[in-house]
Amino acid sequence: MIEQSQKEEILDSSREAVRQAGKREWLGLAVLALPTLLLSIDLSVLHLALPHLSADLGANSTQLLWITDIYGFMIAGLLITMGTLGDRIGRRKLLMIGAAAFGVASVFAAYSTSPEMLIVTRALMGVAGATLMPSTLSLISSMFGDPKQRGMAIAVWMSCFMGGMAFGPVVGGVFIEWFWWGAVFLLGVPVMLLLLAVAPFLLPEYRNADAGKLDLISVALLLATILPIIYGLKELARHGLQIDTAVVAVIGVLCGILFCFRQLRLTHPLMDLRLFENRTFSAALFISLVVGAVQGGILFLVNLYLQLVEGLSPLRAGLWLIPSSLAMIVATMLAPLLVKRVRPAFVIAAGLTISSAGYLILSQLETSSGIAVAIIGVILVMMGVGPMGALATDLIVGSAPPDKAGSAAAISESGAEFGVSLGVAVLGSVGAAFYRREVLIPGGISMESAERATENIIGAVSVAEQLPDPLSSELLVSSGEAFISGLNVTALFSTVIFISLALVSIVLLRQVRPS
Repeated sequence: MIEQSQKEEILDSSREAVRQAGKREWLGLAVLALPTLLLSIDLSVLHLALPHLSADLGANSTQLLWITDIYGFMIAGLLITMGTLGDRIGRRKLLMIGAAAFGVASVFAAYSTSPEMLIVTRALMGVAGATLMPSTLSLISSMFGDPKQRGMAIAVWMSCFMGGMAFGPVVGGVFIEWFWWGAVFLLGVPVMLLLLAVAPFLLPEYRNADAGKLDLISVALLLATILPIIYGLKELARHGLQIDTAVVAVIGVLCGILFCFRQLRLTHPLMDLRLFENRTFSAALFISLVVGAVQGGILFLVNLYLQLVEGLSPLRAGLWLIPSSLAMIVATMLAPLLVKRVRPAFVIAAGLTISSAGYLILSQLETSSGIAVAIIGVILVMMGVGPMGALATDLIVGSAPPDKAGSAAAISESGAEFGVSLGVAVLGSVGAAFYRREVLIPGGISMESAERATENIIGAVSVAEQLPDPLSSELLVSSGEAFISGLNVTALFSTVIFISLALVSIVLLRQVRPS
C-alpha cells in the first residue's frame, strides 16, 4: 500500500512537472520581466547622471565611485543569500518585499540631499535588488514546468536583462535632458507599484518546507568572500596591482574556502555545493561566467573607444550600441526555437563562433577605420552571445531540483556578476598595460600632466583639454592610437577564448538532447 501511494505521488509530481503553462503564467512572465528590465537598467543608467549629481550634491571623486559601485556590490554579495531565503520563506513573498523596499529606496535616492545619503540609499536599492533578481528567475522555473516553454520564458527574461543594461545610458540621457538627475531613480516606482498590485493574482507561491533555518554565519562568510574579491578586481582595473588591494582579495579567497567547508558540514547549507556535481550545471555555469567576463571587459573598452577616441557623448555612444542590443535580443529569442531540432551544445558553440568573428574584427580596428567597423564587430559579438545567455541560464536552472531553483538562479546570477567584474579588471588591465607601453607624450608638457596622460586614456583626454592646440592634437592622436593598440590585443585574446569555449561547450554539453 505504501509503495503504491508513493508511486501515485511520483506520478502526480511528474504530471505537474510537465504541465503546460497557460495565459496566467505568460501574463505573470510579463510582470516578472518589468523588474528584471528595471534592475538591469539601473546598473548603467547612473553613468550619465554623475556630472549633474556631482555638481548638485558636491560629491568628490571617491564618493562618486561609491555611488556607482555600491549598488552592484550589494547585489553580488547578497544574491545567493536571497535566493536561498526565497526557497525558505516563499519566492513570491520575497519578491514583493523586495519590490516594496526597492520603490521606497528609489524615492529616497531621487531626493537625496548629500552624497552620504545617496550612497546609503543606493546600498539599500542593491539589497532590494538582490531579493528581486533570483526571485524572478526561480519563479519562472516554478511557473514553466515544460522544458520548451521554460526555455522560451528564460529567453524573454534574459533579453530584458541584457537589453536593460544596453539601453540604460540611453534612458539616463533622455531623463536627464527632460527632467533632473533624480528622475532616473523614480523610474522604478511605478514598476514596483504595478508588481505589488498584480503579483498576488498572477504569480504562484513556492517554498521548500524542508529548507531549515538560514545560517547567519554562512551569510557573513559569503559577504566576506564576494565583496572583498569584487572590490579587489575593480581596484586592480583602476590602479593596477597594489599590496593593500591584494591583501583584501586574499582575505576574500580565504573566507570563500571557509564558506565552502562550512557548507559541506551543514544539513541545510546556504549554497548547496552538491549542485556542482551535475555536469550540465557546472559546465553551463563555467561557460556563462567566462563569456560574461570577456564580454564585460570588451564592452568596457569599446565604450571608452566611442567616447574618448571618437569623441561621442555618452548618449550618442549608447545610441550607436542599440543595433548590437537588438541583434542580441533577436538571437536570444531564436535560441529556444533552434534547440527543438539541434542540441544546445551546438547552438551555443555556433553563437560563440559568431562572437569570435566579431572579436576578430575588433582586433583589426585602426584610428582610420571609423565607428562603423567597431559597431559591426560589437553586433557580431552580441548576436553570438545571445543564444548562450538564454540556453546556459535554462540549463543551470533546469538541471537543479525544483526545491533548489532559487539557489541555482542566485548562483547563476552571482556568476554573471563575478564574470563582468573579472572581465573589466583583467581585460581592462591588459588594455591599460599596452596603452602605457605605446603612448608617446609630446614635449613641452609638465611632468605631472605627463604622468596623468601616461596612466590611461581618460587622463590623456583630460590633460589635452587644458593644452594649447598643437600639443592637444598630438596628445589626442598618440593616446588614441595607443588605446586602440591595447583594444586590438585584448580583442585578439578574446577571439581565442571564445573559440576555446565553443569547443568546451561541445565536449561538456553534448549529452543534452534537443528539447
